[in-house]
Order: sequence, then C-alpha cells, then structure tokens
Amino acid sequence: MANGKLICILLLLFAARAFPQTPDAAAVGARPLTLADAVARALDQASNYRAAKIGERLAAEDIKQARAGFYPKITVQPNLIYTSPSFSRPADAAPRPPSFLGANDVTEFQAFVNAAGEIDTSGKLKAALERSRAVLESARQGSEIARLELVQTVTDAYYNLALAAVKRRGAAENLQAAADFEANTRLQLDAGEVAPVDLVRARLQTAQRRDEAAQAATDETIAAAALRFLIGVDFNTPVVVEDLLVQLPQAGEIDAYVATAVSARPEFAQFEADRRASEEDVRLARAERRPQFNYSVSAGFISDSLRPNRIGNSTGVQATVGVTIPLFDWGASRSRETQARLRIEQTANSRILAERQFVEQFYVARTQALAAAARIRELGATIRDAEINLETSIARYRAGEAPIVEATDAQNLLIAARQALYQAIYDYQTARARLLRAIGQ
Repeated sequence: MANGKLICILLLLFAARAFPQTPDAAAVGARPLTLADAVARALDQASNYRAAKIGERLAAEDIKQARAGFYPKITVQPNLIYTSPSFSRPADAAPRPPSFLGANDVTEFQAFVNAAGEIDTSGKLKAALERSRAVLESARQGSEIARLELVQTVTDAYYNLALAAVKRRGAAENLQAAADFEANTRLQLDAGEVAPVDLVRARLQTAQRRDEAAQAATDETIAAAALRFLIGVDFNTPVVVEDLLVQLPQAGEIDAYVATAVSARPEFAQFEADRRASEEDVRLARAERRPQFNYSVSAGFISDSLRPNRIGNSTGVQATVGVTIPLFDWGASRSRETQARLRIEQTANSRILAERQFVEQFYVARTQALAAAARIRELGATIRDAEINLETSIARYRAGEAPIVEATDAQNLLIAARQALYQAIYDYQTARARLLRAIGQ
C-alpha cells in the first residue's frame, strides 16, 4: 500500500509537470537498456570473466594429460644405419665386415613399434590426476566468482548512469522552473510590483540552476562512458537505461535474504577445491620416495636387407620391465610435502577470514538497503509537502505577502528533496545488488 502511494506521488511529481526536458537528442526514441541486457552484453566482452573461462579450459586439458599418463606411449622408430667397410681384406675374398666392432653389418635396417609407460605403484599418476580434477574445480569456481564480480561492476555502472540521467532531467526541470520564475519576476518589475533586487535574486537562482544542469549533464556523460566500456558499445553510441524513479523497493524483498545463504558463495567451493589440490600435492611428494615400475615392449626387425624373407627372419619382440627406487634426494621431496601441508593451513586460514568478511558484507548491505527503503518512504511525503510549500510561497510572493527569499528557499527545499529521493533509490538498488553478491547470487 505504501509503495502504491509512493508511485502515485512520483507520477504526480514528475509526469504532471509541463516543464520541457532536454534529453540527449541522439538518445530520443532509443529503447532503454535493461540491467539484464547490460549484464548479458558485458559477459560477452573481453574481461576477467572471459580470462577465467579460458583458465578453466586450460585446467581441463591438465586432466587429459594426467589421464594419458596411465596409458603407454606408442612410438615408431625406423632407422637406417650405414657403417663403412673395414679396410682389411678377408683372405677368402668374403665381403668386408663393417669397420666398427659393434656394428651388425655395413648396411642395417631397423624398424620398431614401441609401447612404454609406467605402472603406478607409487601412486604418483593417481595423485596427479586427482590434483588436476581439484584444480579444474577451483578454476570453475573462479570463473563463477569472476562472473559475479563482473555482474556487480555492471550493476554499479548501470545505476550510476540511471542516477546521473534522472539528476540531469531533474536539473533541466529546475532550470526551466527558475527561468520561468525569472521571467515572471521581470514582468512584475516592469509593472512596478516588485523591487529591482528581486530580479537580481531571480537571475542568481537561474544561474545556479544552469550550473547544476551543466554539471549533471557532464556526470551523465561520464557515467554513460563507463557503462559503454563494460558492455562493449561504441563511445559514440547513445545509451539509455531504465528510469530510476520506477525502480522502487518491493515489500519484504530484503527480508527474504538470510545470512545463512552466505555459505552458498562460490568462494567456499573454491577453498575446498584448493584444499583437495594441496592434499594431492602431499601425495605427490610422498610418491617421489616410493618405487615406481616402468615397462617397454618393442616389436620390429633388425635386418641387413629389405627383402621379405630376410625381414621375416629378423622380426621379433622385446619386453623390458624396470623399477626406479629412490634412495636419497637431500630432503627435496619432504620439503615439497611440507610446503603442501602449509598451503592446506593457509587455505583454512583464508577460508575463516573470508567467511567473516562475507557475513560482514551481508549485514552491511542489508542495513544500507533497509535504511534506503525507509528513506524512500519518508521522502515521498516530504516531496509532497515541499511542492505545497513552493506553490504557497510563490502565490504569497506574487500577492506581495512574502519576500522573494521565501519563494527561492521553497524552490531549494523541493530540489533538495528530489535529489535526496534520487539518491535513496540509487542507494537501495546498489545495496540490494551488494546483498545479492554477499549470498553468491
């Protein structure tokens, strides 16, 4: 019910006035950009979020590489070996042997298909795979964190522009009202109804409103440029956002958010993934001190001719199995294990600090949102009283019952009330956005 009354007040306040507005000519008729559209555009642009998504894909490739370690590597090794004949001549006129003692023949052909790999007796390969999975999960949560941060940044920029736009429109209305009041005062001066100093004060009031309008237009241009940068729009393209005055609080909206929802933030899932990755680093360090078996199986031929019968007689299979037994590495693997354990402690400490910070952010944003909602409700009545006060003061001044200062003061009070309303709506929307970020939405 309170929201309905406030909407009526705002409609009467801003729609019923006949003051001409001075919007950017290029933006006239442009479809307002919604917050959802702005966020969608920003997510498609180059940003930390896109970089995080690329990092996620990089982490996924680590899993493929870790899985490949469980399978043998298949290689083909064709060779042609030529050894010059010996300078000695056999007594029986036989072909001269190769000059090197270890050579099988002057011309030797080799071709092997080899499969070699490791038997994971130390647990090194499994630990590497599990670590890669944990790193991928951490990267995924990092992408979600980057997305939420980008959404928060776009939301702030969006409402900054909405606030700047409504202030610029309000400043234009105030300037028009001051100009009309100055013109009316000049007519009264010509008719001898007011003193010349009243016209001077009216001109000063108009000059002040003109300066405020220029400042508001500059602020709007700067805010629009910031939003254009985030959503990837050309800086010469006009950007129009939804009117801030229609984005009023909904009843009970803030009460629906509870502090327990903070635990759903992706940061906590990332902490857990980082902890698992460090635990796998501990297992990897331990695996360096355990025996690891390796194998190699080769099939092929070594022949002095490429004739089929000669190749067939020289074809065979060779298999080898070996073991690597670590003896002493001067404490390097134990040092890496200690580092991994320290990273686990560091992650736990960071998680505790982050949890406190996130809860604090929740309550701060909730308090700011509730306070802004209360201000909006109160300012609705204040603006109505300020309008009545302005109408009465102007009527009294024109009737000669009040000085011009009373009329200008009434104008200033109404302008201040409007500015306070704009700021309160902006504060509510940005506090609500921070509240959503605090619970990971």
